[in-house]
Amino acid sequence: MPQPPLFVVTAGIDQGRRFECKTPVTGIGRDQTNKICLLDTEVSRRHARFVQNNTGFRIIDLSSANGTYVNGTSINESELFSGDRLQIGQTTLLFTTPTDHSDLADKISMISRRETREPSQIIHSIDHGQGSRLLNDPTQAGSPWLTQALTNLDILFQTVREVSRTLDIRQLLSTILNLIFQTVKADRGCVLLHNESTNDFSPCCVQFRDGIDTRTTINISQTIIDHVLKTGEGVLTSDALGDFSPSQSILQSGIREAICVPMQGRHNLVGLIYLDVNTPTQASTPSHENRLTEEHLKLLIAIALVAAMAVEDTRYYKAMVQSEKLVAVGQTIAHLSHHIKNILQGIRGGSYLIDIGLKEHDELKMRQGWNTVEKNQDKIYDMVMDMLSFSTERQPALVPSQLNTIIQDVIELTQPRAEKCNTTITFSPDRALPEGLFDPDGIHRAILNLITNAIDAVESKDRGKIDITTKHHLHKTPIMEVTISDDGIGIPESRLENIFTPFASDKGARGTGLGLPVSKKIVEEHGGSISVTSGDHEGATFVLQIPVKPT
Repeated sequence: MPQPPLFVVTAGIDQGRRFECKTPVTGIGRDQTNKICLLDTEVSRRHARFVQNNTGFRIIDLSSANGTYVNGTSINESELFSGDRLQIGQTTLLFTTPTDHSDLADKISMISRRETREPSQIIHSIDHGQGSRLLNDPTQAGSPWLTQALTNLDILFQTVREVSRTLDIRQLLSTILNLIFQTVKADRGCVLLHNESTNDFSPCCVQFRDGIDTRTTINISQTIIDHVLKTGEGVLTSDALGDFSPSQSILQSGIREAICVPMQGRHNLVGLIYLDVNTPTQASTPSHENRLTEEHLKLLIAIALVAAMAVEDTRYYKAMVQSEKLVAVGQTIAHLSHHIKNILQGIRGGSYLIDIGLKEHDELKMRQGWNTVEKNQDKIYDMVMDMLSFSTERQPALVPSQLNTIIQDVIELTQPRAEKCNTTITFSPDRALPEGLFDPDGIHRAILNLITNAIDAVESKDRGKIDITTKHHLHKTPIMEVTISDDGIGIPESRLENIFTPFASDKGARGTGLGLPVSKKIVEEHGGSISVTSGDHEGATFVLQIPVKPT
């Protein structure tokens, strides 16, 4: 089943929201009847219509007050392609169309080893990192033209290879500029990136020829830049002063030769690559021979195209990641808001009982109310502590600690609630368990969450039972093992896969869905692991394994 087209809000009040278009016609606007309903006040109630059919995808403006823009161009109706940016009001939506590969399996049949009668005769093999060796020595080509062509091809190959290695735009463009200088004998060079919000160009990276003072400022001729922007074409000038005379910027910069090419993306200009020569030719070089040639111009145009695509793809990827993060934040806030609301309702109910008890001089009601308030105070404290533990990336504060002592402290803390539930907690410690280096507060939190979870599981039984054991395993790395078992309601197989996923709790108002994920995170911060075995109505067993770091 192919995935439907998708709009992701990358800018605006709805940033981070995702809209799947599962119907042939999808309305876009502020009115709630629209499938893509936006909160932006500059969006009309019925702003635009997205249409999909066998021929492709279209966006139609519905005579909106502020217009509809595709990749910065105002439209009444326009075709849409994956990667296009839709601007309505202050909202920017990124359009993407997942590729359907569902029918490819029917077109390919793998021949089994048993069906092959003759052994494979592989002549030669080469790993992907050695692919450029075809071009390693272009000087052996035999002619200057072919030598230059192979050199250019080698540089282009390396450029494409670098594109796949990083998502850092500045690092990528700096590497590409360095590759250019390996074959183009320019004095200075830089990459300028276009800023859409200010509509100007800012330097991303610079490069100087060996021997050039890198402390000097690169004075780029605005005349040459304007020419490239006006024509949309790469330009080579072998006589900058003559070609652009009387340009004051060229006179002041002392530019003799220059190349400037646009980094044209799929829809918009991403930036510019600029090289120039301002030093005199060597005495051994004929005066008519230039260091920048038409072949260099062609090479830079090809490189600029690859670089522009890489910049666009990186920005697209980061926009998608950011939207995913924003969605995750929104979901987290929604979950927390739900639990906080339940807790506040509990506190309000307890306060009401206290108030009634005071008015009626009923001590029993006051005690009941206070117990309710106290219980909900504990809930909000636990939730805050779990959130802090889960949201913070940290290194455990390792101090010499006794695991058995920590578990005993947790049992004493949870014993009153266990007794209220008619639950028996038994502890069988390994007395030979050595002292180890770990974070006692973190491990205390992890085990507290697991025992609390076990009490929740047996609460509905007349008599519940929880067994806790510790063991010491001697391997290459000694391991402390904690086993917590209960005879409660168990965990259905369908839930086991997501048992450590945040907010996956099915306890309703009793749980936040953070306890088990926090325990897992703390144990993993110690280099350990946590596992669970269970079945529906068969109880559950959690096993913690923590490497022993000697004191």
